[in-house]
Amino acid sequence: MIELDKITGNVIEKLQGAGADKAHCTASTSVTREFNVDGGQFSLMRTLFDNSLSLTGITEGKKGSVGINRFDDAAVDQAVADCMASAVSAEPDSAWDLAPDGEVHSFTQGVLTADVDRLFDRTAELLEQIGKKYPKIMVEQMIVSHVRSHSVYRNTNGACYTKDAGYYNVDLMFSAHEGQAASSFFGTGVITDNLDRPFMELGSIEKDLADVEKQIHTKTVGEKFTGVMLLPPGCLGSFLGDIADNFASDGPVLEGTSIWKDKLGEQVADPKITVSFAPGDPQVVCGQSYTAEGFLAQDFDFIQEGKLSSFLVGLYVSNKTGVPRAKNAGGSMVMRPGDRSVEEIIASIDKGILVGRFSGGQPSTNGDFSGVAKNSFLIENGKITHAVSETMISGNLADMLQNVEAISRERVADGYSVLPYAAFNGITVSGK
Repeated sequence: MIELDKITGNVIEKLQGAGADKAHCTASTSVTREFNVDGGQFSLMRTLFDNSLSLTGITEGKKGSVGINRFDDAAVDQAVADCMASAVSAEPDSAWDLAPDGEVHSFTQGVLTADVDRLFDRTAELLEQIGKKYPKIMVEQMIVSHVRSHSVYRNTNGACYTKDAGYYNVDLMFSAHEGQAASSFFGTGVITDNLDRPFMELGSIEKDLADVEKQIHTKTVGEKFTGVMLLPPGCLGSFLGDIADNFASDGPVLEGTSIWKDKLGEQVADPKITVSFAPGDPQVVCGQSYTAEGFLAQDFDFIQEGKLSSFLVGLYVSNKTGVPRAKNAGGSMVMRPGDRSVEEIIASIDKGILVGRFSGGQPSTNGDFSGVAKNSFLIENGKITHAVSETMISGNLADMLQNVEAISRERVADGYSVLPYAAFNGITVSGK
């Protein structure tokens, strides 16, 4: 095994010898064992090996960073020289810093040894089940893999974090076909730390397959209306990610463009909404253990009962603005469930749309968004009536959070996140 501990120690010494006042580096190796399926047939089995080394040096308040994929002495020496050259040419900024108190920890997550035979069996089983239960589905591509990684992080304040992690990953891209008619394509997937259950039962895979089979024949929505948008967990995660990026991330907070810049601790959403970034949640697989600055990652609430509990900024932006830094780098999103079933929520909607996938540009600074609802269904008089042809939807992200109709009791855990269904009022829906 490559001695990453020795490599990172050597890199830190060389960065300090080259003039770095502060520095951090991460060395990692990974092995991926992968099956590919194309057009519904196994097409490839391969093993991939990857090495990476990232270096950051800070000298006189000036920061430089470099990444390479080799560990030999010549490559490391050149990377150190390039890193410090980048730092020397940068503008000084005293806000660049590291976690002040270094700690030493080791982390082990997931399943480190791949059961390749079982992985193949589960993959073949999924293909067989799709063929029998959803014969109109064409699996355009499926990548199923086991990823095993080993990494070491070290910085000049004494932090040293060793992490071993492993997980199984399933990614599907598919569409439904009947004669000359076809649905829009759709992607779904999960990560898991065991092979105890059929892949069909994990995440939202089966629900997504069933929905896409119903989307071959579509109709227009008719007249433009303002109504309810019901988001399943996958699409909800995309919208919540846009909200976090637009109103709470490094750029908008640093530049002062966030409409929430003075809202910390204040109500920004319906009290039913609590959203956390929780890599330590037991349903999250191989969550983040530490940050680039050397802090141990901790779970935190982003929005707690409708109040803005934390921005999503790192140490640099925190030092620049005085805003408290986030306790992890984001990801592993968990939303508190509601008190109604998905069926009850649908039954309560007079006119609305269930949006399986949203395709749109970057929301504006104030949160206005507009785009196309794909893989979606019209809801009328408490029932899902038919799949809709590509339909325009528009609204405002900040207003959405204030106009919550309902949140489901059911949640979907796909290894990345744990999210419910959520319905929002005040969305404009019109034919493309």
